[in-house]
Amino acid sequence: MEHTISATELARRLGDVLARVRYRQEAFVVERNGRAVAHIVPVPDATGATLADALTAWSRAAPRDAGLADDLERVGAADRPPVNPWDL
Repeated sequence: MEHTISATELARRLGDVLARVRYRQEAFVVERNGRAVAHIVPVPDATGATLADALTAWSRAAPRDAGLADDLERVGAADRPPVNPWDL
């Protein structure tokens, strides 16, 4: 469904309008001084992914790196703050 909204009203309710575009797939024509200046529509594939899709993609990803935990430990051990924070 397409709605018409003034630029002023859009500025006041931007979060609400974007939520309606994203979650309800609504579209808006933005008017300034009674003339259409913009059209806000949902991105076609922005709502296609589900949690199940994400989990499937994650499970099909490359095998885990067995050495990652060791690498993170080594990085953490090497990251020490200076004794005097003003000495960089």
